[in-house]
Amino acid sequence: MELPPQIKVFGAFFIYSFAMGSIFPRLPDIQTAMGVGEGALGLALIGSAVGTLISLTFAGRVVEIIGYRRVLLTAIPLLSALYALASWAQTPLTFFLLLLPVGLTIGAIEVIINVEADRVEHAIGRRIMSRAHAFWSLGFFAAGMVGSFIAQTGLEVHYHLLIMIPVIIVATLTILGRFEPAPHRAGTSTDEAPRFARPTATIMALVGVCLSAMLMEGAGIDWSAIYMRDLFNAEPFWAGLAVATVAGSQGVARFFADSFVERFSPVLVARVLLTVLGIGVLLAFFAPAAWVAYLGFALIGVGSSALFPLAMSAAAQQTDRPAAVNVAALAQFSFTAFLLGPPLLGFIGEHFGIQWVFGVGIPLVLLGFATAHVLSPKPVLREATS
Repeated sequence: MELPPQIKVFGAFFIYSFAMGSIFPRLPDIQTAMGVGEGALGLALIGSAVGTLISLTFAGRVVEIIGYRRVLLTAIPLLSALYALASWAQTPLTFFLLLLPVGLTIGAIEVIINVEADRVEHAIGRRIMSRAHAFWSLGFFAAGMVGSFIAQTGLEVHYHLLIMIPVIIVATLTILGRFEPAPHRAGTSTDEAPRFARPTATIMALVGVCLSAMLMEGAGIDWSAIYMRDLFNAEPFWAGLAVATVAGSQGVARFFADSFVERFSPVLVARVLLTVLGIGVLLAFFAPAAWVAYLGFALIGVGSSALFPLAMSAAAQQTDRPAAVNVAALAQFSFTAFLLGPPLLGFIGEHFGIQWVFGVGIPLVLLGFATAHVLSPKPVLREATS
């Protein structure tokens, strides 16, 4: 039976994030095996960030030439295999180098699934982008839960990730085996986006709106398991559960985000989310007990759920230059912060305490409040930036 195109998009987001998320509950084990601190581990994790940024910059044309179907069906299982290979690294430098091709693969997949979600959205006449990203979060949640259970059994991380490879292959072939990319949007340009889109003052203000969400989401993914181990001496299952908590709460919130934005103003929704995020960051920073930390992680997931999509919508509505250029400028700056920021937080965690990985989010939430007014669709704001 042929699956509807949106179900294939949701499946692609889920399988991709499940393949990607399997390693994060096991980072405490990888750190222990290498015998390094958070700073060195953070530098090693930048390998995937660098590879992703390179891929996002240059992969678009390559993917078009090779074909979306061929790349997607190869890249998702390949991602799982590359993570498994990286887990054998004995030093941070080796880990960094093995994560570079991981990042190159992630970038190619990101290009395909986000473009496909946009095209399917246009073809069926219904918004699916937020729900697609909800499935990304739920895939990460599922990977976090599976990884937590496996970690608790004591199975070495290498063998855990090797087991995931056939699982990902079967899931990819089952859900995406008959995948055919949706047609280009009618009437849109097929020209390549600029390699670098110069940010305007408004775009930088929009970066300020979503910066706390991007950094704290990444911090929750990269460091929450190590946080639980270091501060509360958590068993492997409970350490991995922290990663799943961030992703699961974020996924649930993303399912309902669009309806709230339609009912209320973007500025109000953003300020509510920033409040929730701020409370979550404070709980994670000051947590006197493990359950308080888990509550903080859940609120971080909810608070970070829709701030970036809100900022992207506002960027697209600016009238000072083409929407694609403004969207590219915001995406480049925000995604760079999302990829490079959280690994670098390892230095802060190593030198000041792991709770400071989340403590740095407090001023960033305040920055979001100060700049949230730029989400308003009032014509006055657009005239002021023209």
